[in-house]
Amino acid sequence: MDAESLLLSLELASGSGQGLSPDRRAALLTSLMLVKRDYRFDRVLFWGRILGLVADYYIAQGLSEDQLAPRKTLYSLNCMEWSLLPPATKEMEIQTSVVRGRFMGDPSHEYEHTEPQKVNDGEKAFEEEVPIDKAVAVIPRGALFKTPFGPINVNRTFEGLSLSEAKKLSSYFHFREPVELKNKTLLEKAELDPSLDFMDSLEHDIPKGSWSVQMERGNALVVLRSLLWPGLTFYHAPRTKNYGYIYVGTGEKNLDLPFML
Repeated sequence: MDAESLLLSLELASGSGQGLSPDRRAALLTSLMLVKRDYRFDRVLFWGRILGLVADYYIAQGLSEDQLAPRKTLYSLNCMEWSLLPPATKEMEIQTSVVRGRFMGDPSHEYEHTEPQKVNDGEKAFEEEVPIDKAVAVIPRGALFKTPFGPINVNRTFEGLSLSEAKKLSSYFHFREPVELKNKTLLEKAELDPSLDFMDSLEHDIPKGSWSVQMERGNALVVLRSLLWPGLTFYHAPRTKNYGYIYVGTGEKNLDLPFML
């Protein structure tokens, strides 16, 4: 959720139990504005909170003008002091992919690891080591646009999805560089708007049924929840610019989901 509309965003997401205490809200609102200024970010997103055994990690991300450019990730234990995390290398992703169990909430803690597993779903498989950020960051269709020269910008003319479109999973994209889009046929690509449809749609996620879509507040709010990553909430008020996502959970994937659907 955008730091500049943090209080409204937290209120919209509060129905999913993702609220914060008044003190935490005030600290976040002030400190994230300072993060944006000091690091010269175009936007700052409050990503969420990872629940640790002894303390929680509050996560924020800084974006440049190109919205799909690599993001800077910061963490805090008190919502006031933020530390910048180094960019994740392939080696780091491999090393962390075999870590199991809960986060401690202590940055100096050393974790043990186990071997990764795969869970099959038909002919495809998804692995435990899929980065959580790439799985849960969501954005509605039309909120960003791609210029003919490549950069991805915020669409200042975006006025929200219609009520009928807001109910469709195909109206929401993963907020990341596309992975599945390149596998589409030329015929499928011909039906897409290259300025808007340049990210992967949630409707093609594996396993099928890993997202729930619900209308709340008398159809004034649509809420998406990930069943694969319990704790993720995406919200959008149709016909408005208000949307965002927040993750509050242990950082653990629901590997039993394919057997529950």
